[in-house]
Amino acid sequence: MSSLLDLAISMLRDLSGEDVIVASFYSGLFVAMTTTLGSVPVLVRREGKGMEMTLSLAFAAGVMLVASFTSLILPALEMTDFIVVGAGILLGVLTIFAVDKLLPHEHFLKGYEGPEHGRRMLRRIWLIAMAMIIHNLPEGLAVGTTMAYSVPVGVATAVAIGVQDMPEGLAVALPVAELRGRWMGFLVGALSGFSEMVMVLVGASLFSYFRVILPLGMAFSGGAMLYVTLKEAIPEIYREGSSELKATVGLLAGFYLMLFLDSML
Repeated sequence: MSSLLDLAISMLRDLSGEDVIVASFYSGLFVAMTTTLGSVPVLVRREGKGMEMTLSLAFAAGVMLVASFTSLILPALEMTDFIVVGAGILLGVLTIFAVDKLLPHEHFLKGYEGPEHGRRMLRRIWLIAMAMIIHNLPEGLAVGTTMAYSVPVGVATAVAIGVQDMPEGLAVALPVAELRGRWMGFLVGALSGFSEMVMVLVGASLFSYFRVILPLGMAFSGGAMLYVTLKEAIPEIYREGSSELKATVGLLAGFYLMLFLDSML
């Protein structure tokens, strides 16, 4: 696994010519493609969603939980003091909290969140799509920020998030497919991957040019991803009626994958 990761890093450096923005583009393209790939199964099957969604969300939660610390918060602490990192984490949490409250969206399992008038303005399919885009923003930002920090760390983060994006893409596409058909489910899954790619480029561009605030940006990304994991993902996977065993196995699988990838560096 270590040699494969080293090969990926070497190939990315060759393709990008050591340009962080170009490398981030390829990393963003990778996570967008894996999310889209994860949406493909809805084109060939319709039945079953509950257990797949539980396992997919749990795996994603495990990856994000570790990545928020090992790839973002702890490296930021090595670059600056606790006050800056603490402020960045809080800012990330408050930003996603504000987006969560102000932007209307609907989770397939938890239901509607946001201003009440938004429920009447948007059809349910777009509310679900909006929820997944909100969910993917911190993930994309995390990949872009870690790329600005270190290409090897960025590659490890992109690989881990790309792997968890495949079951997550299915989790995005399944509920939409149930409501509006297989092709719409696939397209919304692809849209969520594209939104992630955009945030990869935003994070890499911003913190490559303004490296003085990179530790703050890493802490911000870590806080945002931590909030999404604790507030959105974990409550969803341990909701009433879900399989506790599958939720726990998925969570640990994602946790160990990200921890293993970080240990390879």
